[in-house]
Amino acid sequence: MTADPGPDLRHVEVWLFDLDNTLYPPETEFMGLIEKRMTAFVARETGLPPAEALALQKRYLHEHGTTLAGLMANHGIDPEGFLDEVHDVSMDALTPDAALKAAITRLPGRRLVFTNGDERHAVRVLDKLDLADQFEAIFHIAAADYVPKPHPDTFQRLTRAHAVEPRAAAFFEDSEKNLAPAAAIGMTTILVGPHAEASTAPFVKHRTRHLAPFLAAARVRKAHP
Repeated sequence: MTADPGPDLRHVEVWLFDLDNTLYPPETEFMGLIEKRMTAFVARETGLPPAEALALQKRYLHEHGTTLAGLMANHGIDPEGFLDEVHDVSMDALTPDAALKAAITRLPGRRLVFTNGDERHAVRVLDKLDLADQFEAIFHIAAADYVPKPHPDTFQRLTRAHAVEPRAAAFFEDSEKNLAPAAAIGMTTILVGPHAEASTAPFVKHRTRHLAPFLAAARVRKAHP
């Protein structure tokens, strides 16, 4: 038997990473803190009891891509106020992963974060994970004019803003639905997280439970000296 050579990503020149539950594992339950604040926000703004507020929050997430997009469309919510409030959580659940940093460091080419969160939240998370120096830019929800993934227009905004050639890009995400528009424009798609290996979606090219070993094993083009 020969050793597994690892996924062939030698064509990749731009590496796009989702932020939450991708650059750190969902087992941290960090997003759970944010989701609780979202539920409280929805309950306060709508007057609904917590259980109904949670159901509405999840419905907006499903129908609009984010809870925020649903609140903006149906309740005229100010996005900056919402984002400031729901992201105001403790960062204690997040810890740096030296293996992940080393695996990202070896990737040749450009690296960007592509998130439905806001810039301030992304900066805080990257700083806490000791990954801020690994990325040249953050494409955040304000840069997308508050139109979230998986809307195709958001992918077009990203590629235009950062001169990304989709066929030379790889996109890492924990949300399967956000990979569909990426695949449609030619990006190599990688689903990350505990449910990745069970995915049968045809638009998912690679699947991995853990990001660091996948990146460490990947075949990449040689960096220019």
